[in-house]
Amino acid sequence: MHVNAQAGQRPGNRMLYIGDIAFTPSPQRLVGIRRGVVAVENGIVSGCYESMDDVPSDWLDAPKTDFGDALVIPGFNDLHIHAPQYPTAGLGLDKELLPWLETYTFPAEARFASPDYARIWYQRFIQRMWEVGTLRFSAFATLHREATLTLARLAQESGLRPVIGKVNMDRNGSEELSESTEESLDNTVAVIETMRSETPDIGYIVTPRFVPSTTPELMRGLAAIAQRYDLPVQSHLSENRGEVAWVRELHPECASYTDVYEHYGLLRDGKTIMAHCIYLDDEEIDTLRRHGVTVAHCPQSNANLTSGIMPARRYLEKGLHVTIASDVDAGHVPDMNRHIAAAVAVSKLWQTQYADETALRLPEAFHMATKEPGRFLAAATGQEPAGSFEPGYAFDALVVEPMTSPWGLSIAERVEQFIYTGAPANISHRYVAGREIPRPFAE
Repeated sequence: MHVNAQAGQRPGNRMLYIGDIAFTPSPQRLVGIRRGVVAVENGIVSGCYESMDDVPSDWLDAPKTDFGDALVIPGFNDLHIHAPQYPTAGLGLDKELLPWLETYTFPAEARFASPDYARIWYQRFIQRMWEVGTLRFSAFATLHREATLTLARLAQESGLRPVIGKVNMDRNGSEELSESTEESLDNTVAVIETMRSETPDIGYIVTPRFVPSTTPELMRGLAAIAQRYDLPVQSHLSENRGEVAWVRELHPECASYTDVYEHYGLLRDGKTIMAHCIYLDDEEIDTLRRHGVTVAHCPQSNANLTSGIMPARRYLEKGLHVTIASDVDAGHVPDMNRHIAAAVAVSKLWQTQYADETALRLPEAFHMATKEPGRFLAAATGQEPAGSFEPGYAFDALVVEPMTSPWGLSIAERVEQFIYTGAPANISHRYVAGREIPRPFAE
């Protein structure tokens, strides 16, 4: 098996990477190539081959990096994570969503008004993302302009490639965590303009926290900003039954929670992430599919806050784009391998209740944490696609050293073992768009 380079390519900055290659070009198929070769030109995959014998002759003089019997897999892409909540990960998880926000999240985020505090914790957050192999992600910051810019600048310095949004919330926050509609919109534009000039590798994503935190005026204003700058949007949808009921009270003019976002112009076609999406009716599913919305499935978070189980298989069969995400800190760790395992586990629990809906298979879940979110980021931001080793994809890669096993394993079994038992210590190298990324901010 091999994936050929595209015709007509000219030699450039070329590298050949050799190892035990694994990736999922489709949800149903995990490709494993023992001692395979990935050809990379200017940071973009040109071809993937079964051996050096299959590499085109004009590539044979390219420099080679041989990882021996280590696994080489795509880097993880996480489409829903709260960067300022990293300091409180693992706290208050006996509460449901709304009391948890009031007790832990809002006080934690209010502390990011301090630039020094923001710098310390955002450095730690980015280091942790590097450690666990999450190379691209979509992050909520806080409502603070300077802290959001700090996160963007640190991300630019690190070599990782996230998209970041200043959180917008002009109602139902706290005394320490609130902003006016005008402040919210003005500061959003200021952050966008500054990031465009200072952090060219870091995308901006418009970020209303969720409907209960954003007035109609703010939602309209954010939709206009997203349209003006052609930006993606991220928010939360139908995470908790109490939240859904609250939205119904706040917006009796709308037929559903999803209808609120559509009504105020925040479902941008092919450029919207909605996290959780547990309690959707058929009309809401149709609306999300019609707008090409990507759903971020957060199984660990949904279990921790007693929110429920998102019916991933049902959504996939109805044509929704579904990815797997960490939702730190309601998800208590950022490690995407843990969230892949959790997604498979909760789908098995769902199957015990609904026998006609089959559980996710591991290749599907791996695809939902690599290629599928990479597809969204490329479509929404204009960045190169990432999350696969097919031609045209950025060479975002993790090198996973062999793990102890009493017998020889297939490549698929080794991927499975890393998903279920692997740790950051097993990752020896991390590449973003062909560039090896050292530990950020190391002294």
